[in-house]
Amino acid sequence: MRGLKGTCPRCGEAKLFRKWLKPKDTCPHCKQDWSRQQADDFPAYIGIFVVGHLLAPVVIAMITTFKMSAWAVLATILPVAVVMLIATLQPVKGAVIAFLYWHGIGAFSKERRAEDVVVEETLDQ
Repeated sequence: MRGLKGTCPRCGEAKLFRKWLKPKDTCPHCKQDWSRQQADDFPAYIGIFVVGHLLAPVVIAMITTFKMSAWAVLATILPVAVVMLIATLQPVKGAVIAFLYWHGIGAFSKERRAEDVVVEETLDQ
């Protein structure tokens, strides 16, 4: 949820992004290095998938129920889809970076939270 909100996935205190889709190199609060993250195109794929699935029933309703022409549907849906995709890109990229970080994927090493260590020690006894 921290990444989805645009805050540092590690500490949750500082902003994750310095520009629209450019993460800060390091967190000013916890000093986590975010320059190594490699979200690549995955956030865009997720955004397209979500927006497409949200708009598909709308397109079907516009064509079948309202009997709109293909051009009218295209003129209506295309700007809506672009705005929705732009609105979802930053939160989705933050969530992908947080997912990669928390699971130790790519350039990140998986950190263990204190409560995870306590639970494991309790189970070992």
